[in-house]
Amino acid sequence: MEINGGAGTGTRPEGSGGALRRRWRSPRLKWPKRVALALALVLLVPPLAAAVTLRLNYAGDLQDGTRTRGKDAIWLGHAWVDGRKKDADVKAFAEQIGGTGIKDLYVHAGPLEHDGTLPAGRYARARWFIDAVHREMPGIRVQAWLGDVLANDGPDGLHLDDTTSRDAVVVSAEQILDTGFAGVHFDLEPLLSGDRDYLSLLDDLRTLTRDRKAQLSIAAHQIDPLPAAHSVNAAVTGREKWWSQEFFGQVARRVDQIAVMSYDTWMPREFMYGGYVAHQTELALEVTPESTDLLIGLPFFHEDDLGHHENAETVAAAVRGTRLGLGRTDRDRKRFGVALYVDFAAEDGDWEAYREGWC
Repeated sequence: MEINGGAGTGTRPEGSGGALRRRWRSPRLKWPKRVALALALVLLVPPLAAAVTLRLNYAGDLQDGTRTRGKDAIWLGHAWVDGRKKDADVKAFAEQIGGTGIKDLYVHAGPLEHDGTLPAGRYARARWFIDAVHREMPGIRVQAWLGDVLANDGPDGLHLDDTTSRDAVVVSAEQILDTGFAGVHFDLEPLLSGDRDYLSLLDDLRTLTRDRKAQLSIAAHQIDPLPAAHSVNAAVTGREKWWSQEFFGQVARRVDQIAVMSYDTWMPREFMYGGYVAHQTELALEVTPESTDLLIGLPFFHEDDLGHHENAETVAAAVRGTRLGLGRTDRDRKRFGVALYVDFAAEDGDWEAYREGWC
């Protein structure tokens, strides 16, 4: 899905130009239909057994205490920092999130250039937005959402194996913090499980954000639903959709917040999707340290394709799956929440399901 700052499905052109849309996508790891179909045939256990397992994962009673801790987040489109949004929009948004658990706003301020730099013109109205949020929503943090396509998915993109490029990303983060953002949220895709250059980049970014008393957060791939699924995936297709649980833990230990992109799962039925989210929540909780905020993504968008079925990947199913996984694994975890993707594609029913099920 391309970034779009206005209302709607998110498929319309971004106001800042088609070039940005072609170079970077929002935090949804999508795959060509042929690749996804091959993965489904090779990687999935027999369909009946998978359905039974996921139904069992989705069953059970929700435990007390498995609701918002006030650590939730939402991804916001580029319109908030490029001049399209006004004071009235900020006031309306403040009313919309009132009484919820939302603490962090990840507002799209990029994308990065392929060399890791960030033109200041891409977030020209960021200072206005930050000040407006502080005025209308005291206590809410505004983080800059930055991303780019990585070169491991084609000839063009950001080269994490290049020290100069990684250094430039750190400088861009420093530049964005100078603007007044409370933190920086990175979505670099597609990231291969075990990428040591990415871990090195996170180490450098963490040094910066700690010195600046700022937040460092990232959008994370899903975790292997089956042992070594990412390795089989890479061998068959040359791509990776999942991270190993070990690598997820290595990343989680280097950041303040990690938000799982727990949608675009190919699940055709709501109970299957909810069971999958419950399993992802359990896997992530097992390796995320208590010092890191773990956020589970909620699908606040509506599309129908091979990877995402809107009647299956619902907010209600994601919330139930999240609560089930939390209750089974670490019910008392304090630094835990959900992340809503994305503001401009959300419908009233998404907000209602989030409020009723989680808040």
